[in-house]
Amino acid sequence: MKDCIALLVAALWWGSLTTIGFLVVPMLFAQLGNPSVAGNFAGRLFSAQTWVALACGLALLTYFRSKIHDRVDAPLRIAIGWVVAALLLALLQEYAVAPRILARDNLPLWHSLGSAMYLGQWLCAGVLLWRMGRREA
Repeated sequence: MKDCIALLVAALWWGSLTTIGFLVVPMLFAQLGNPSVAGNFAGRLFSAQTWVALACGLALLTYFRSKIHDRVDAPLRIAIGWVVAALLLALLQEYAVAPRILARDNLPLWHSLGSAMYLGQWLCAGVLLWRMGRREA
């Protein structure tokens, strides 16, 4: 039962990243017409996504912690590594990059870096979900 819930949490994390980053935010910019207004909404969505990432990541770390018995095997270490990498990217994006984007400080650089970090987080969560799904089947 715990394995199924953990898989659902990983799917929620990856799915929310996919929906926000690749569907909702591009639609905001396409439909609102004003990049400043769309950017403000996108910033709020990305901030909310960070909280989703933190909740999912901490839940998964707790799940993986419960799987540790006598020793940590390689697949477990790798899974924990993907979670930690994704969480670090989410936190760096929220607290190091986003404030510079909001301040419009060298916007092309910080926007590109933030986008790369979001893509990195999406890839980490996707690899984690893929590995967890393969192990469940």
